[in-house]
Amino acid sequence: MEKLVNTMLGKKSWAVIGASDNVNKFGYKVYKRLKDKGYEVYGVNPNCNEIEGNKCYDSIDSLPEKVECVSIIVNPKITNKSLENIKDMDIDYIWAQPGAFNEETKEIAKELKLNFVYDKCVLVELP
Repeated sequence: MEKLVNTMLGKKSWAVIGASDNVNKFGYKVYKRLKDKGYEVYGVNPNCNEIEGNKCYDSIDSLPEKVECVSIIVNPKITNKSLENIKDMDIDYIWAQPGAFNEETKEIAKELKLNFVYDKCVLVELP
């Protein structure tokens, strides 16, 4: 999984599903860390309009461009529903933050042949 982590961190365009404008939430912290490290990042959360002046999108398919990676920071039920849509968007790299996946999530990702990182935190893995 370390090789996959390094490959993903080498990709420069990301979407963060579960991004938040609440500075105390991990959805904000992951979004902000990626931005601060120079990544092109799009927040995805239908309950959030913008994060630090940047538009937040309702869904992955409403992004203005295709991203290379998706970080997911939501309930596993939402993650599980999102994976097929992400695959339909031809995005193969998914990073489920701790708490955003379960055994079913891992099975779905495997069936969809996604490059899937789980049990690791972007905040810890970014240098």
